[in-house]
Amino acid sequence: MRNSEIPTQSSAIPFRLSDRPLGVVVGFDGSEQAKLALHYGARAAQRRNAPLTVVHAYKLPSHIYTTLPAIPEVPEDAVTRQAAEKTLDQARDYLDEYPGEVTYRTDHGDAAGILVTLSESAHLIVLGGRGRGGFLGRILGSVSSAVPGHAKAPTVVVPKSYAAAVADADDPFAPVKDEEAPVVVGLDGSSQSRVAALQAAEAADSRSTRLHLLLTLPPLGDTLEWYPGVGPSDNSAVRRRVDELKAHMEREAEWLGGHYPNLRITTGVESGTPVGTLALASEKAQLTVVGTRGRGAVASALMGSTSRGVLLSAHGPVMVVPDLEDERVADQPTSTV
Repeated sequence: MRNSEIPTQSSAIPFRLSDRPLGVVVGFDGSEQAKLALHYGARAAQRRNAPLTVVHAYKLPSHIYTTLPAIPEVPEDAVTRQAAEKTLDQARDYLDEYPGEVTYRTDHGDAAGILVTLSESAHLIVLGGRGRGGFLGRILGSVSSAVPGHAKAPTVVVPKSYAAAVADADDPFAPVKDEEAPVVVGLDGSSQSRVAALQAAEAADSRSTRLHLLLTLPPLGDTLEWYPGVGPSDNSAVRRRVDELKAHMEREAEWLGGHYPNLRITTGVESGTPVGTLALASEKAQLTVVGTRGRGAVASALMGSTSRGVLLSAHGPVMVVPDLEDERVADQPTSTV
């Protein structure tokens, strides 16, 4: 399946974990970035009590031989498949002491298309920030728009900076609980961003850490959509608007707290660009969560310039959440954003 053949999603995606046997799916190409993604995926699988599936994609060469002597003694298809298995052997060696259930598979075809197809049976897709090609070489190019934008499961992109979380661990694959570093999620008042918030809340709850809800308010003058009835120099009205949005975020926190009563939740309304605000928040976060679509500046353009900006600028792993079916949004608060 080519990237251009990946179908777009027009309605909420069914997301029953019992119907997703692959668990945490990691795209692996043997690069150092892929190993970081593999480490993150292994921890995530243990945290979720889910199987781990390691996938390597390969493409078979075109057979064009102009002369009989040019035909190789060993078929090129066999050589390519052997190389793919050797790449997976690196993953097997890396996970030698991993205590959980692992499945290794090679798939023939386009990397993005394979991952999107497998995502329908996955709890989570995990990718490294860059790689050698295949799965990860274009992650901030066409693959970044194809996989997080079209996957039918949340997708985590693991940057190079994650290496600090791997070093000097007595039990390298044991999930780490860092109560100081929160999970941060960008909200904009849409139902889709609330689905992302529920996934972020689950991530924070499983890590025994705080969830921080963040709404980005564009500077006055950039857009008046977020300032209804406010003139360009009406500072008192701007302050009132900020107070309204803070009250709205408190209602969002109260709603999430109803579903996660033991979770500590904080909120923030900050002026700035979505990329800059989320990137700055990611400096102290162990995970930054955004939705693929929504309204306003945070989510509506996520798979465009904002998504690329967050993936390039974040100081830690970024989770992109598609529009998943979640019955918990039935009691969501009425948006006043």
